[in-house]
Amino acid sequence: MKHHVSRIIFAAAVLLGGIASAQDFVQSGSSATLPQTEGEAIYNAICSGCHMPDGQGAVGAGEYPALAGNENLETADYPIYLIIHGQKAMPPLGDYLDDAQIASVVNYIRHNLGNNFEGDTDAAYVPQSR
Repeated sequence: MKHHVSRIIFAAAVLLGGIASAQDFVQSGSSATLPQTEGEAIYNAICSGCHMPDGQGAVGAGEYPALAGNENLETADYPIYLIIHGQKAMPPLGDYLDDAQIASVVNYIRHNLGNNFEGDTDAAYVPQSR
């Protein structure tokens, strides 16, 4: 039941991100997958609907923190954990993104959107947070 609810929340987040991104989302059988592999494409498909395309965040039906200039992104551990497990209004995405996709979007948000934090992460680093 928990995974079913998470999938519904994830699908709703994708739909709220825009029609184009919803069309990019593929559901096959009982497992949902996101076909994008590049950090920017993943961000645009599932993150920008709440955190905004420029990463400035939003307040409305919920509060979505800014990723731009967010010092919590200085180390990769924090965003990796939140992407996998979720927090408050953010659904857990660990069942929908593989380790390489998580690393890719984390690198994107840490090096773009007005951020320029040092270092990259890779897929081998992600499992410790699962």
